[in-house]
Amino acid sequence: MRTPVGAQLESIWEEIRAELRRDVPDFKFNIWLEPLELVAVEANALYVRAPEHIRTSVAERYLPLLRRAAETRFHPRATVEIVGQDWSGSEAPGGSPAARPTTGLNPKYTFEQFVIGEGNRFAHAAALAAAELPSQAYNPLFLHGAPGLGKTHLLQAIGCYVERYGGGLSVRYATIEEFTSQFVGALREHRTDRFKDGFRNADVVLIDDVQFLAGRMRTREEFFHTFNALLDSGRQLVITSDRAPDEIPELEDRLAERFRSGLVVELKAPGPGVREAILAKRARVDGVEVSREVLSEIAGAVSTSVRALEGALIRVVAYASLKGEELTPSVARHVLGQLGPPAPSRACGIPEILNASAKEFGVERPALLARDRRAPVSLARQVGMYLARELTDHSLPEIGHGFGGRNHATVIHAINRVDSALANDPALRASVDKLRGQLDRSR
Repeated sequence: MRTPVGAQLESIWEEIRAELRRDVPDFKFNIWLEPLELVAVEANALYVRAPEHIRTSVAERYLPLLRRAAETRFHPRATVEIVGQDWSGSEAPGGSPAARPTTGLNPKYTFEQFVIGEGNRFAHAAALAAAELPSQAYNPLFLHGAPGLGKTHLLQAIGCYVERYGGGLSVRYATIEEFTSQFVGALREHRTDRFKDGFRNADVVLIDDVQFLAGRMRTREEFFHTFNALLDSGRQLVITSDRAPDEIPELEDRLAERFRSGLVVELKAPGPGVREAILAKRARVDGVEVSREVLSEIAGAVSTSVRALEGALIRVVAYASLKGEELTPSVARHVLGQLGPPAPSRACGIPEILNASAKEFGVERPALLARDRRAPVSLARQVGMYLARELTDHSLPEIGHGFGGRNHATVIHAINRVDSALANDPALRASVDKLRGQLDRSR
């Protein structure tokens, strides 16, 4: 595909923006997606520029949404990369980027930028040791904890450290979703040897979100053999998960045993002092001036995860900037009250999502809370969980509790099932869009 320029880029981006507006509430679009700009296209790859103060959060929270919109409005195999304000594309002939990153590592995720506290001190020390002495300190290293506590940060910090100080050692980073999609593609195209070499020949292999192996038998089998090959050849393997090896559903004992064969470390939620330090460091990195009083206000209001904490800071800063207001504790309280975790009286909560999903799919609400496995009930329940994750700020365990006391792995499974089905099921997409519209208007 010839690289679009000027008006063509604007036209492509307008199409994608229209799709994004359908998928997210207006206030989220205005804060997170409105500031984005399409700056280059090479073949099926789109390069989207984001302001530095929201770049990391957009990449973490909205990249899958951007990819789906690009696949729908631009090309079925579109990819999206979030780039910074100073990105120039290293222009090659024809105006296209000369090269694309191959490691998938975010240069901002370094050990220097990681804030150490009581809940993550051991994990930080173990990750640093694995980076300094690959395959000699802790191998494998298994980091686990609730979403948003810094597991991905530490995982990528290992990769960045090895790339900088490892004397030429090669690094391979991938989420388990990427591992799976690459494996499936290799099977389809009869090039599994190339796929295996890509992982097994790397000196340091970093695998994120391994809990998503649940329910993928062939991928689990390949991952088992990759795991063994890496350790047998003396290569470093570091894995993250949102739960301990023994708690990952549908994981064979042989794989759980191998995860436990090295060092298993849990990350825990930071205390108030650490939360304030995290906010202060994030503000310094982004070049934003925020008073200690404002940081204290945010740290006191958000305690669920580092990701939620940084998201709250970005919301507060963006609101004050867009409104032209001075950033004060009262402004922070106002923004967090409007955009933060939903209050019990909020119109759109789990009870409303339960009611709407039951009505849309023609089932009884009590069935969604019971152990009813009939197909229409299961679908309505999964869609409800999917929308609860998107439209509320409830954690995964809270969503599971609201849907009849289910565990957080069940919620993840439901979200993944719906997310995968939406691309190929127009009827389901129509139902989800309808529910999203109804629930969003009720907020």
